[in-house]
Parts: sequence; C-alpha cells; structure tokens
Amino acid sequence: MTDEFASLTVRDLPGVFAARRLGRELAAGLALDRQDQVRVATALSEVSRSAVTAGQTAVITFGADPAHLVLTVTMDGELPPDGVTAAARLMDTVVADGRVVRMEKRRPLSAKSDTRAVREQLAAMLPGSTLEELRRNNDDLIAALEDVNGQKEQLLLLNAELQDTNRGVMALYSELSEELEQTNRGVVALYRELDEKSEQLRAASASKDRFWANVSHELRTPLNSITGLTGLLADPAGGLDAEQLYQVGLIRNATGTLLTLVNDLLDVAKAESGQLVIDPAEVNLPALLATLRGLTRPIAEGKPVDVVVSADDAPATILTDEMALTAILRNLLSNAIKYTDTGEVRLTVHTAGGRVEIRVSDTGTGIPADQLERVFEEFYQVPGVKRGGTGLGLPYARRLAVLLGGELALTSEPGSGTTAVLGLPHGMPSVAAIVVADDDAGFRQVLKSMLAGIAGRLIEAEDGAQALAAVAAGGVDLVLTDLMMPGVGGSALLERLPADLPAIVITGLDVPTPPRASALLHKGELTRERLAFAIRNAREAVR
Repeated sequence: MTDEFASLTVRDLPGVFAARRLGRELAAGLALDRQDQVRVATALSEVSRSAVTAGQTAVITFGADPAHLVLTVTMDGELPPDGVTAAARLMDTVVADGRVVRMEKRRPLSAKSDTRAVREQLAAMLPGSTLEELRRNNDDLIAALEDVNGQKEQLLLLNAELQDTNRGVMALYSELSEELEQTNRGVVALYRELDEKSEQLRAASASKDRFWANVSHELRTPLNSITGLTGLLADPAGGLDAEQLYQVGLIRNATGTLLTLVNDLLDVAKAESGQLVIDPAEVNLPALLATLRGLTRPIAEGKPVDVVVSADDAPATILTDEMALTAILRNLLSNAIKYTDTGEVRLTVHTAGGRVEIRVSDTGTGIPADQLERVFEEFYQVPGVKRGGTGLGLPYARRLAVLLGGELALTSEPGSGTTAVLGLPHGMPSVAAIVVADDDAGFRQVLKSMLAGIAGRLIEAEDGAQALAAVAAGGVDLVLTDLMMPGVGGSALLERLPADLPAIVITGLDVPTPPRASALLHKGELTRERLAFAIRNAREAVR
C-alpha cells in the first residue's frame, strides 16, 4: 500500500525546480543516501522539464510504500520519451502506462523514517508564490554551491596526497630500476660464464672422443699383435712344454679380455660422438638369428647351460640395421650366458601390432629391482657379482636400440634369472599425407616413386611458403624438405612448423641435422629403405 505525502502541479520552470526540491526532500526524509537523493531529484526534474518543454502539465504525487519511495507523474498529453528514458537510468523501476509514469527507488532496509514528519515537511515546502519558490531555489543553489566548495577542498587534499604518493612511487621505481639493472648485469655475466663453460665442455667432450679413438686404435694394434704371437707360440709345432703352453694361454686370455675392453670403449666413444651411422635395410631375421646361434654357443662351452635361439614367430625380414641389431643381441646373449651357471639361456621372437619383440631370458643370478636401471650406466656393475666385463655392453646396447627406433628394458628376479626385452618397430610406415618441399621437380618425382605405398596423399611444394600453406590447410602428418630453396628456405620452414609435426631434411649439403628436424638424409645416398626407416622413427618420436 502506498502512502501519499503531497501533490504538486508543474506548468512552468519554477514548478520544475519545486518538483526537484520536493523529490530530494522526500528522499532525505526516507533515509536514502546522498547519491540516491540526487538521483530522485534529477529523475523528477527530467520528467517534469520534458513535460513543460512539450507544453504539457504534469501532476506529481509524492509517496512511499514500506520498501520504496514512490513518485507518480500524470500528464495531460503523451508522455515525453526523453524524460522517461532519463528517469529510467536513475530510478530502480520506471513503468509508463498511457499518460502515467510510476517511478520507484528502494528504501534502506535498516533505516526508520517518521512518515508524519516527512508529510509535514513536504507540505511546508509546497510553493505558495513564484517569489517564494525563487527564494527557495536560491537557497538550494547556495547549499549546492557550499557542497561543491566542500568537495573542491576534499579534491585538493586528495590531489596533495596523490602527489606525495607519486613521489614515493617514483622513488621506489628508481630504486627498483637500479636493482633490476644490477640484476640484469649479473644475469648477462652468468650467461656469458655459462656460454664459456658450455664451450669448455664441448671442447672437453671432443678431446675425450679423440682420446678414446686414438688410445683405442693405438692399443688395438699391439694387442692384435700379441694375440697373433701367442697363437703362434701355442702351435703344437712351437716346441713349448705344458707349463709354457699354460702361461701362453693366460697371456692370450688376458689379451682377449683387454681387447674386448678396448673394443667396448671405442664403440661407446662412437655412440657418444654421434659417429655411429645407421644403415637400414630389409634384414633376413631368421638368418641373422641362425648366425647368432653359431656365434654364442661356443661362449657356453664347459658350462651346463643350454643356449636356445628360436626363430619361431620371427618375421621373414625386418627393416633395421643388421650390424646394430646383431651387436645388441650378441651383447644380450653373452651377458645372459656369463651370469648363468646352470640352466638355460633362450632367445625368442614375438610379432604383434606393428612391432617385433625379442626376448633374451636366462636362469642366472638375477638383478635386484633397484639396480635394473643402474646397469645401463657406463662402467656400472651389480655389487657383489663378479663375472668380468667392462660395464659398457648394456649402455651401448641401449644406445643402439634407441638409434633403431626401439627400446631396451630389463625385468629380473634375484636368484631366478633376468629377461631383456628389445622392442623394435616393424613393417613399412603408413602416412596419410606428406608434404614434399623441394624446388627440383625431378627430385620431387624421385621421392614420389619412393613414397609409393607409404604416403596416402603427396602434396608437392616448390618452396617453404607453399609448404607452410599446405600445412595451414590441415591434414598434414609429415614434412620432407630440402634446405636450399628460393624464397622461404628449409631452415625457415622448419622454424615455422608446428612443434608436434615431424619433419625430415633431405639435402645434398654436408651439414649436421638441424635441431628441429627428426632426421637428415643425403640425396646421394637416399634409398627407399632409408627413407622409410627415417619416416617410421620420426612418427614414433611424436607419439
């Protein structure tokens, strides 16, 4: 229910002033805050001014219900839209119905108002004459001016405080800038030192590689000579007695052990320096396993150990490097025989899901669970188990496995035996869409023939810009690119490719593999097998 406190008829500008003053007084009497008082007064002023401007008369009723201040404006003509729109931005609710506008403003929930006093105050403020209204308007203007002056003083104080704050901020900024500059100088010096250390490490690594290569070569020559000479001495025609033959045998065995160590060191040095070159081809796996069977059985002579190399379930061929695969398996078999006193060493092959899994299991001493990864560290051997060796075989075998696109892992039960598992990718890769970027149309045709059966769709590009456009169009799974092309070259193309898109460089330049490329192939040495091997490994690397 709405209580009506007063009513005012507005026909001219003095009436507009009176409406504004009564609206503000009503808002103050109902305990609205200062900003809401101004909003109520301004809303009434806008509506009544629009009515007077349009030549209409407005009757304003001032009232309230328990939750709202309520103003009702009745016009004798059409509602002025500009006044109603302005009021809607200032009041909580504005409802226009025909010639009547109802405006509401929420009252504070906690505030209590004396409605009788409000009614009496509004009645006393109703204008009696134009002169009286003018006087009251002047009083309002004087009060407003005093309010503005008070706000001006507050602004001056705030401005002074802001200037003090700005001076403090500038001083802090200057201090922080100096500290940041000192920090930057320290970071630059640190980076310079790191660059120097990195260069020293590269030089030390190169020196180490040269040292291993030179020492291994220099040691191999006399060791091979000693081996040959001891072989001559051990010949029955040499005339040595049993004791002398025994001593020559000791020399020959020690020389063989030392030669094995030198060979292992040289192999590891090659792997670390990146000098190992993988030459993939279609390898006859059953024939390779048969050769391994003949090579490893003599190692077990004199021991109650059965060596079984089974080619059952082995694929007829596998795309890999024959020498690297042979080195891995020979190392695994010799290790298994070395650490097995009785029982069996068995090599089996299993093919499934585009992968070949080769297992070498033994019934030997086994390896504790916390040592299974440590045995892949160079020179490391399980404590308490002395069977000779250098501790370089397994690290070298794992490096080779990674170069072949596979992985090498161990499982073991101490006292029961160990199983080494070599997993390798198998079969020709299959790629939905490959972009070939090369400005030589003839070489693109060569690649096209090599990729038959590998690429579902081949997209040719004469330069890096065309290749990037093809990649941006979507659906590309691999990029093959030359380095030297007009416009956007291969290096720029590699830098702008998405990080998860594999890329292979095929070039005639003698350069190292770019960091962004999965592999680098030389045009003069390119074969379908090498290309397929590189594509397969590049695809495996991003999975």
